Amino acid sequence: MDYVVQIASPSAWIIMLCVAFFAGLVKGVVGFSMPMVMVSGLGSVVSAEMAIAGMILPALVTNLWQALRQGPRAAWTAIIRFRVFLLAGVAVLIFAAQLVAILPQNIVLLIIGVPILLFALSSLLGRPLRFPPNPSPFAEGLIGGLTGFFGGVSGVWGATTVAMLTAQHINKNEQMRIQGVIFGLGAVALMFAHMASGVFRHETAPFSALLVVPAVIGIGFGFAIQDRINQTAFRRLTLLVLLLAGGNLIRRGLMG
Repeated sequence: MDYVVQIASPSAWIIMLCVAFFAGLVKGVVGFSMPMVMVSGLGSVVSAEMAIAGMILPALVTNLWQALRQGPRAAWTAIIRFRVFLLAGVAVLIFAAQLVAILPQNIVLLIIGVPILLFALSSLLGRPLRFPPNPSPFAEGLIGGLTGFFGGVSGVWGATTVAMLTAQHINKNEQMRIQGVIFGLGAVALMFAHMASGVFRHETAPFSALLVVPAVIGIGFGFAIQDRINQTAFRRLTLLVLLLAGGNLIRRGLMG
């Protein structure tokens, strides 16, 4: 715990607690984007490694709450419904992770960011991309594989998942639950991956655990807001966050 106290000044701790709260708030309203907000926000006052470590437990806990908000049976139904997407995504992610040392990260980020930004922008301008409510197993597997590829080579899989669900015009409660399930499984995998990498270890785990509290408070407020907005407002807010996420990916890609 002494290590945690020493990693930042009191003012930096205030910033980090506020970042965790805001990340939880955004996630509660639209159901995603916590890693993007936390890693970029925490990274302004601590190292990139500590920022990633700090994000792990808040992401895991909030995704668990989001996935189980309508009960375990509803979460299991979501897993069954999107099993092709999940299986294809995991299979390709394992393969794609081996390409990290080969593919230039800035090119990968641009390949992800540009379509996400164009999708969000065109939808906000009244020209949305539409997927059928029940895509064929081939189409779902293709999208899952694409998402897994991006996740394996860059660690970014949220935006493509949300874009797929948004294009299907799924009910907001179901979309929130599905995102919680998919991202929750990803958060578990991420935690074990960084236990192996050494990023998430006994020195950094308490730091991550402390950030769970403001993140949970934030997502509670976010859920309260999300419960009060209609489907149209939810979709618009989701597209705005996707627009920011796409722009951020392009920025990171151009900065090299």
